[in-house]
Amino acid sequence: MHIIPFLKAFTEEYPQLKIDLRQSDSIVDMVDGGFDIAIRNASLNDSTLVARKLARDTRIICASPKYVKKYGEPKTPQELLSHQCINLIGIDSWAFKTPDGIQKIKSKGAIRIDNGESIRDVCIEGAGLTLCSIWCAYKALQKGELVQVLKDYPLISDTAIWAVYPSSRLLAPKVRAFIDYFIECYGETPYWES
Repeated sequence: MHIIPFLKAFTEEYPQLKIDLRQSDSIVDMVDGGFDIAIRNASLNDSTLVARKLARDTRIICASPKYVKKYGEPKTPQELLSHQCINLIGIDSWAFKTPDGIQKIKSKGAIRIDNGESIRDVCIEGAGLTLCSIWCAYKALQKGELVQVLKDYPLISDTAIWAVYPSSRLLAPKVRAFIDYFIECYGETPYWES
């Protein structure tokens, strides 16, 4: 969603570079795979990788208007326990900032998926509430296909969109060019949050 639209302009600016893009939600071994750079949307664990933040990743709870009309809108994080939640595999609980401190909710639901765009799409279909990154949901929010719920209870998350590369390698000019280009594309306030 946010790399493909800029690839043509990037290759025009750097015509000597070749792009070999692999798309996967799985964590790959960058050294064994011979990858120069990976884009990760997560909190980073300690590793031998160097990371540079490309953009923040603000996450919200979404629902489709038809889901809200049929089942109502939760007013507090605790009320999520009586709703169908669509879960992203790997995220076991949702943490909210509340007036009483941090509240963690172990969301329950019939659907678990390992892809953020797919949880967004099944949420649009009215299958439940979901935790979604604004960068993934912003078009559906603009079109009214999704609405944000629990606005008064922001999610607590240390995630961002990171460019990572092996620390065993010097930062190659082509990697620096890629990182700098996309940081400029996204800006201080990413266009999907404008």
